[in-house]
Amino acid sequence: MIIILKPDIAPDGPEVRELVAQAARYPNIAAKVYSYRGENHVLTEVHLIGETKVIPAEPFAEQAHVVRVVRVSEKYRLLGRHDGQIDAVGFEYRGIRFGQDTLHVFPGLCAVDNRANVEATFAAIGAAGVKTARMGAYKPRTSPYDFQGHGKDCLPYVFELAAKYGIQVVAMEITREAHLDEIREALQRAGNPTGVMLQIGTRNAQNFELLKVVGQQREFPVLFKRGMGITLEEALNACEYVASEGNTSIVFCLRGVKSHLGAPHRNLIDFSHVPVVKRLTRLPVCVDPSHSAGRRTLSPDGISEIHHATAEGIILGANMVLVDFHPDPAHALCDGPQALTLDELPNFLEDVRLVRETYLQRVERARKRAAT
Repeated sequence: MIIILKPDIAPDGPEVRELVAQAARYPNIAAKVYSYRGENHVLTEVHLIGETKVIPAEPFAEQAHVVRVVRVSEKYRLLGRHDGQIDAVGFEYRGIRFGQDTLHVFPGLCAVDNRANVEATFAAIGAAGVKTARMGAYKPRTSPYDFQGHGKDCLPYVFELAAKYGIQVVAMEITREAHLDEIREALQRAGNPTGVMLQIGTRNAQNFELLKVVGQQREFPVLFKRGMGITLEEALNACEYVASEGNTSIVFCLRGVKSHLGAPHRNLIDFSHVPVVKRLTRLPVCVDPSHSAGRRTLSPDGISEIHHATAEGIILGANMVLVDFHPDPAHALCDGPQALTLDELPNFLEDVRLVRETYLQRVERARKRAAT
């Protein structure tokens, strides 16, 4: 059961304390308070956990500061867009807002290989006016003999160069708790010049202990990639692990699922789930066209398959694009065939702008039709 309060009621205010005390009168019921900072308001909810079927909603609903009481059947109770809840609230990090109405492109290296390539990539991203990027320091690989990333050794110059070129948020995968500590320490030593979005990769999508760890900290938002072979519901429940530990600053990423039915693409592209995730949850949704298509091959129309996959996600309402770029893809140490070159970045961003504009026009037309 979720008790939705009116906007701007403080999570530690007397109204919330009264509701928690009221819930304590019922046996075997725990009350948890969750607060979300939206673009204009603080939104607070009290979640009652336990055998809530026998608890009447009326004593809570009749409170003057309560908007509505919602009985929840879905497993993802924290992230779900349940009946009566205020629209998706998103979050803000390093001065950048992430929500279901925003769009950010995160171009960059799938795996950091050397300082020169990091600087060239950040320089191109910064020159394009983009303040977000991807940069892989830790790289779990299928083969134990493949390049695994430079790890903590590259963090100092990655953060230094991100600050130099105005990059405010760097998406970076971690695979164990020690990586979180290494990132935190490197940022502190550098003076916290940039921010990090912790990426949970597809191979760790159901590593529940790691999900709990990133959920227990709130200084870094989390980018969760759907597992390559799990259902959408399983993936959303994995995100719920993060949220249940206290961190609701989560972006859900679709990156294709493993299936030979997707051939010749690397994965079967699952971007049609963008509007589904936005309907079921309050999460911003990311797409990863690089790992979905798996190659930068040109179509007969002269547009690369990476561009087409990106457009598919954006026209469906994606809020973030995670895409591989490299100064010299032929010599990249990881996933070179799917990386676009830096001189393609301006055209890529212009294509993103055109498709996003079309999506917004579609939304406006839908609103007008609904109003008639």
